[in-house]
Amino acid sequence: MMRVLEFFVALIIVALIGVVAGVVMPGHGHVERSLVIGKDMRQVYDVLDNLRRVPEYSVLRSYDRNTKFSFSGNAYGPGAELSWSSDNEKVGNGKLTIANATPSFDQITSTTKTASIVWNLDNNWRGQDKHFTLDLERQGSRGQLTEVTWSYDVAYGWNLVNRFANLYIHGDPDSFVDVTLNNLQNVMATVPNIDYADLIPYIVQTQQTPVLLVPTSIARKDGLEGFEAATSKAVAQIQATAKKLGVNVTGPRVVFTTNYGDQTYTFDVAMPIDNSSLTVNGQAEQLTPPTPPALNPLAAPAESSSSSADADSVPLAVDSRDRYGRLVVDGNVRATLAFGGPALKGVWNGTFAGVPQTRDMLKAYAQTHGYAFDDVVNRPYNIQTKIGDNVETYSQFEIYLPLSNAPDQTPEQAAGIKPPSLEEEAPASAGSAAAPASASSVAPASSSEAPAGE
Repeated sequence: MMRVLEFFVALIIVALIGVVAGVVMPGHGHVERSLVIGKDMRQVYDVLDNLRRVPEYSVLRSYDRNTKFSFSGNAYGPGAELSWSSDNEKVGNGKLTIANATPSFDQITSTTKTASIVWNLDNNWRGQDKHFTLDLERQGSRGQLTEVTWSYDVAYGWNLVNRFANLYIHGDPDSFVDVTLNNLQNVMATVPNIDYADLIPYIVQTQQTPVLLVPTSIARKDGLEGFEAATSKAVAQIQATAKKLGVNVTGPRVVFTTNYGDQTYTFDVAMPIDNSSLTVNGQAEQLTPPTPPALNPLAAPAESSSSSADADSVPLAVDSRDRYGRLVVDGNVRATLAFGGPALKGVWNGTFAGVPQTRDMLKAYAQTHGYAFDDVVNRPYNIQTKIGDNVETYSQFEIYLPLSNAPDQTPEQAAGIKPPSLEEEAPASAGSAAAPASASSVAPASSSEAPAGE
């Protein structure tokens, strides 16, 4: 009997010690890790102020590659939500919500020194008010680096069991922060080092349009004169073919960029037409969108782009397709369905020299915001919409990057940020500096709004 009494007394003493230990243990937990990333603050901020790329760099998929993710709430900024589920106990079910971002995205400039983003966390870790804080600070002599300090905070309150969980905060929470932060650096390394702070892009829904096109290329050293000569020749070919086919050209030229290389610029010159069904040698041919070469086993071998007929081009043959599945109708002229679906649209007000840079800005912007695109098949293209009255070479160019997965609006679009017009930015003389990239109205590209050349 005495031994039983001693046992109960020992249990009471242990319990009292546990209670005292729990009371004196901290009521909150905190871990943090820091890493300097070789990217501008705006790019890092944009990746962290939306959750669309979290599945790529979070540690969760390394535990379970079949983890399911779903997005809800806002597409960008406070209110954006990401939920996940997994049969793996280490991953489980959870949810991230962007609670706060300071300053707002449109106030992040080259002079902004610091920024902070807070993600609320709901998962099976013990405690309440769980959240990640991501503090950004410019680093480097020119401010082109960003130090990211990733913190995890949790409140335990007077729940003594939860307070003991602080002993394990350097387990899963610490591992999540450490591994995810390093993975973030790898994701950021894939984003081009280009400043898009002055870009005001919109997401637009483009209309599928039948076009005739000619693949061509020029040496970069030939400049604008070489480009105009090549496009003029291609336009003449297209117009002659349209006449043979009995269709009408409904607008000016479109330029699809295939490769803007160091030595050679390869592109397709296209013009919209009024019929998606062509009669070739007495047989009706229905136009289709281009397809990746790997998905088109009946396609002809790869052609070398030029302003004259390619080796795999055939004259007005029935059902002859190039490697992208585009109908070859007359010499080097192809027919296909272009556009269709969402596209990220930006505008350059200035000379042609700013168009390639704006195209690169759109790609970098799409990457940091988690918009998916494939520019091998769905190539970027541009429209020359206006020419300034006072400087002949000063124009407005619309540049489009087709998207395969994106929200309905960009943050700038949702905030109602309006771009300056060509008239507002037009210089007084040809020697004036070119204006920054911006976005124009949300009107989609369509057969009635035919694109012009790059």
